[in-house]
Amino acid sequence: MSELVTNAARQTPHEEIRLQLSRDAHGIVIAVWDADYALPQSKPVKALTLEDLDLSEEAFDDNGGWGLHIVQALSSKCGVTGDPAGGKWIWSRIRP
Repeated sequence: MSELVTNAARQTPHEEIRLQLSRDAHGIVIAVWDADYALPQSKPVKALTLEDLDLSEEAFDDNGGWGLHIVQALSSKCGVTGDPAGGKWIWSRIRP
């Protein structure tokens, strides 16, 4: 949930975001709305090594961009749905 909310807040700073949690027969659905129409872009998948990361104190927080891969790995299903009123919902279904 925090990855989806963080991405929405970064994508549309100073604008409204919405969080919806629900449960259905297939699991728990986490959905986050933001006002931007742009689809999320994840980094290309590759095997990471410690050499790929800059672990210096100055750059420690600049190693991001892998969160959507984590969401996909933890989800039984996830996706993006355009909102007819504007913006988009990014959602993830997690099995209990």
